[in-house]
Amino acid sequence: MSIESPTRPGTAASPGTGTSGGTTADGGRPAGEAAPRVRRLPTLTGLRFPVALLVFLFHAVLPFASIRIFADSGVERGIYHSLGMVAGLTMPFWFMLSGFILIWSAREKDTATAFWRRRFAKIVPPYIVAWVVALVLVNGVDGAPTTPLQGFLSFFMLQSWVPDVPTNFAVNNVSWSLSAEAFFYLAFPALFVVLRKIPAHRLKYWIAGVIAAIAATPLITYAIIPVGTEVVPNEPGQSANYFWFAYVLPAGRLLDFALGMLVGRAVVLGRWRDIGLIWSSALVVATYVAGLYVPWLWGIRLICVVPAALLIAAGAIADNEGRFTIFRNRTMVWLGEISFAFYLVHFTVLEYTRHLLGDGLYSTPAALGILLGELAVSVLLAWALYSWVEVPLTRRWSRSRKDREAAEAAKAAKAAKAAEAEAVAKAAATEPSTATEPSTATGPAPVPAGSAGSAGPAPTVIVDAPVPAEAPPVPAATTRAAAGSDGRQGL
Repeated sequence: MSIESPTRPGTAASPGTGTSGGTTADGGRPAGEAAPRVRRLPTLTGLRFPVALLVFLFHAVLPFASIRIFADSGVERGIYHSLGMVAGLTMPFWFMLSGFILIWSAREKDTATAFWRRRFAKIVPPYIVAWVVALVLVNGVDGAPTTPLQGFLSFFMLQSWVPDVPTNFAVNNVSWSLSAEAFFYLAFPALFVVLRKIPAHRLKYWIAGVIAAIAATPLITYAIIPVGTEVVPNEPGQSANYFWFAYVLPAGRLLDFALGMLVGRAVVLGRWRDIGLIWSSALVVATYVAGLYVPWLWGIRLICVVPAALLIAAGAIADNEGRFTIFRNRTMVWLGEISFAFYLVHFTVLEYTRHLLGDGLYSTPAALGILLGELAVSVLLAWALYSWVEVPLTRRWSRSRKDREAAEAAKAAKAAKAAEAEAVAKAAATEPSTATEPSTATGPAPVPAGSAGSAGPAPTVIVDAPVPAEAPPVPAATTRAAAGSDGRQGL
């Protein structure tokens, strides 16, 4: 869920626009040729917090005794129903965003070990801190204490592999998705090797195939998974077995991650037809609303997948082209940067607040005020977790000591070279001029030819003239090849 690397000044050619380099006959970039791209994507960073906020709001109105605070059950049910497709939008968005960003920021000479080390340093320390806090303050889900096995599986991010809903959501409820992310990161180096072997013009077929596989997930679930007797706690009409296999199981969610990788590769190679942030956002809203009225499993697994992919690609392309978006201002980017920590702590804040308040329920205005307080506390705790754990430990542990020492030595050498060049330039600027001064010719005054008293041709007068400085070389004219097409390749 991270967007890393320093900002590159200026604006590079956008993937998909073909404004730099050649294009193929069908408007795409030559096979394997990546378009120049910026390294930081502030729009995608800013988008992360609204998505995390939707998760917070959905969890805040779950019909659990350990969370609910509204005395008016009608109001609570109305809010919960309107947020019923949050699960179908946010998880595909997170998982696809992870795959997309890893492709966008992939390093040419990276190794699997170095990649896994960076992911470990980024994800695991804040995960463990949030896990310990949840275990100490809450110790269970909706009043059910955590068993030793559930704690063990949750600590090592293995809880989502077990077909048991209480185990999936043990200790820190939201940590189940990190169990899936850990699996994605483990598989990424192998997936990346396969992805790079796919010809650019065939990416659209792979994208379509993965979308078809996601669409088939509910059908496969109904066909091979027994319905069982357990139900989803917040959806008592839905099978817990179906929910686990179609929505929670990391092997199935790998499809979302792979789709994000494929979309990222298509954007980088200019093989993506961008419809823009406005139309992408409109499609997200439309499919979200439609998802409220389709069978539940289809809604949470499929309906928002394609619009979310379009939104991610549109945000990246907008950033690469340097276009304005409402998500790339300083406040939104900061909120996006702390969104991972916010996601980790918010459920514990909701449950512990309910514990502190006792058993009472509150009027709608009072309950909304409590929700705002819970939101503020979650943001503050997220800022602390991000600033004191995530950032410093990522910097500390993302590279080995040998790599850090090599980087510091290279930085020192570069600084020394720059200082030497500056000293040479200063010395050259203070050297006295050695230009030859013109001398004055002596001898008899010249007599104009043909004048009276002229005894012959006028004598030649030789004067020492200063040597002009050599003119600076004229740079060769540069030309820009006219683009034959905009380079966009649709699906």
